[in-house]
Amino acid sequence: MAFCRYEKKGRVAYLTITRPEVMNSLHAPANAEMNDYWDDFAADDGLWVAVLTGEGDRAFSAGNDLKYTAEVSRLPADQRPSLRPPSGGFGGLTSRFDLFKPVIARVNGFALGGGLEMALACDIIVAAGHAELGLPEPRRGLIAGAMGVHRLPRQLPLKVAMGHMLTGRHLTAQRAYEAGLVNDVAPLADLDSIVDGYVQDILRCAPLSVRATKEAAYQALALPLAEAGRARFEWETRRRTSEDAIEGPRAFAEKRAPNWTGR
Repeated sequence: MAFCRYEKKGRVAYLTITRPEVMNSLHAPANAEMNDYWDDFAADDGLWVAVLTGEGDRAFSAGNDLKYTAEVSRLPADQRPSLRPPSGGFGGLTSRFDLFKPVIARVNGFALGGGLEMALACDIIVAAGHAELGLPEPRRGLIAGAMGVHRLPRQLPLKVAMGHMLTGRHLTAQRAYEAGLVNDVAPLADLDSIVDGYVQDILRCAPLSVRATKEAAYQALALPLAEAGRARFEWETRRRTSEDAIEGPRAFAEKRAPNWTGR
C-alpha cells in the first residue's frame, strides 16, 4: 500500500490515493497498485459498492504525474520503466468496461486530466464546493486519452464538453452540477455524509439488481431503443434466477426489510 489506501468496511470498499504531495497524481507504480485493488474489488463477492477519493482537501487527483513522466523520458531507452497503463486503464479504472458493481467518486478537490477521467469512469460523482474539474491535456501537448475525450461528450452537452476540452478550461463544481456532470455538490465538511447517503441507498437495493441495471444502462447506450429492449444481459439473467428475486417480493408482502444475499 505504497501509494493508495484500500479498506474494506462491510460491503463497501474505499480506495484512497495517498500522494497529496503531488496532488494525488499517479505515476506508473501507483497505476499498477490501483489496478490490483480494482481487481480485488471486482472479484470479492462480499463487496457491493466502492468509493474512490484522494487524500487531503486539495485534490481528488491531478491526473498523470508529469514530473515522473519527464524524469523517465530523460533516461536511456533501455533503462526506462514502462509508462503503459495497466489493463484496467488509468488508475486501473478507465478501461474497465466489465465492472458492474457501482463506484462513487468522492471529489474532494481538483479532478484534472486523468483525475477527471477516473471520475468520469465512476457511476456517481459527489464533489466538494471548492473542487474544479477539467481536461487540460492540450495545454501540455497531450489529449485526454484515458477515455476522457470519449466520456465527457457523452456526459455533458456536446458544445459544453468541446468548449472545455478544446481550451483546457476548468469547470467549477457548481457548474459541473448545473451541467449534469456531478450528482451533488456539498461543503467539504458534509462530503462524507452525502457520499454515505448514496452508499446506504445502494446497499438497500438488491446487489444483482444494481449490477443488472448498470450493465444494461451502459451496454445499451450505443443501441437503438428497440434493440436495447431486445438485448440480453448477463447480470439480468443472473438476477432473474436468483434467490434475491424471490426475497424482494416476499419481504414486501411480509412488510419487512429484505435480506439480500447476492445469490
